[in-house]
Amino acid sequence: KGLKVSVPFCRVAGYSAPTSDSHISFEVWLPIAANWNGKYIGTGNPGFIGSISYAALSREIEKGSVVSSSDTGHSDVNPTSEAPDAWAIGHPEKIADWGHRAIHETAVASKALLLAYYGKPQKYAFWSSCHEGGNQALTEAQRYPTDYDAIAAGDPAYYITRLQAASEYITWLSLKDGVKAPGYVPPAKYAVIHRAALDKCDALDGVRDGFIEDPTRCHFDPATIVCPGKSDLASCLTPAQVQTAKLIYAGPKFADGSQIYPGFDPGSELGWGLMAAGPEPLSISTGFFKSMVFENPNWDFRTFDVSRDTKLAEQKIGKLVDSHDPNLEPFKKHGGKLLLYESWDEAIIPPRGLLNYYKSVLATMGGEKETKDFLRLFMIPGMGMCPGFGMGAGSTFNALDVIEKWRETGVAPDMIINTHKVDGVVDRTHPACAYPKVAVYKGSGSPYDAANFTCGNPKW
Repeated sequence: KGLKVSVPFCRVAGYSAPTSDSHISFEVWLPIAANWNGKYIGTGNPGFIGSISYAALSREIEKGSVVSSSDTGHSDVNPTSEAPDAWAIGHPEKIADWGHRAIHETAVASKALLLAYYGKPQKYAFWSSCHEGGNQALTEAQRYPTDYDAIAAGDPAYYITRLQAASEYITWLSLKDGVKAPGYVPPAKYAVIHRAALDKCDALDGVRDGFIEDPTRCHFDPATIVCPGKSDLASCLTPAQVQTAKLIYAGPKFADGSQIYPGFDPGSELGWGLMAAGPEPLSISTGFFKSMVFENPNWDFRTFDVSRDTKLAEQKIGKLVDSHDPNLEPFKKHGGKLLLYESWDEAIIPPRGLLNYYKSVLATMGGEKETKDFLRLFMIPGMGMCPGFGMGAGSTFNALDVIEKWRETGVAPDMIINTHKVDGVVDRTHPACAYPKVAVYKGSGSPYDAANFTCGNPKW
């Protein structure tokens, strides 16, 4: 596959067929016995991608871990642009494989293989991944609580049916009338909105450092940068564009006014183009509705009704793909550790979705006192999205290291340092704190040095 691996290992390729319409391909790479560190690592998949991640396999095998990856039950070979998720049409079992079964089947097979190869089980099993891989993490903790001993769920695609509806809502809102419509916000204006949001809220925490520490405390109104009169200038928003921005912040709602999914927070504006810029609709959410919900590759996103179609999606495939159970007692009893982390500047998955899930777990399981030893949430300012990708490029936030140390030592993390590099050189470090605490500036020193912050309760 063009990747170079410097250590010897045993490569096993196989498949699992839990139903007559299932074919879950997977690979398990096993270090030679002398090099095995006793760990098994499961790796995730972004989006609806149906392929094995050889990059992840090669990365972890170099560390001496047994590692596995699956195609989640379908192949991405020659997908069509009109219906990239056409594999799902007429195949509810394949949707279930993608939704939850494939990662479980792969974990079961991997443990059996390593037991046969080494003659003993793994000491620890870990899972760490982001976006859909983060959703797979939640799925494991909720549906298969004994598969892994510690799990890191990064920027998880939480509550798939509602998340995809929220994404499609922004695409529909921005593009249904074309890029020349009065309400369309040109990508060049994202920076204008972002600058205004920072001007309003960056310094709320006592220091200007280029991002908003806690966007839930930011009350930014895009109407403050409305253009004068009937003008449409590059430095401001027209009234129609203001309304579009407000709806993106607000998020979609059902017809009765109840929230379907949170909107995006101030500080996320530079990433809006992923869903709002166009001229074509977002392929992930549009493909989801074409193939999984309506099973019609010719479905027109302009006909989207967020209230009606969200309910349809939940009714039709919610049980196959949604993982939002707040009762994590079985995982806790297994001795599992669950690290949740979310980028406040995330612009594909609204961050408050995970925050709401965390709060629902606390409400179900007796509050922070009953959960703090196995569950921690870190809301990370300034990272953008998954470490190393997109707006998160340059970030070295290593969640796998964190959960390994947590499970092996029993000491829960209170602070995680996020290091950002440009061309391999560190230009910024910043602490992420266990929620509800935030990074509080000490009052002196560089705002780009984590040493000048402490974790505490918000003072603003």
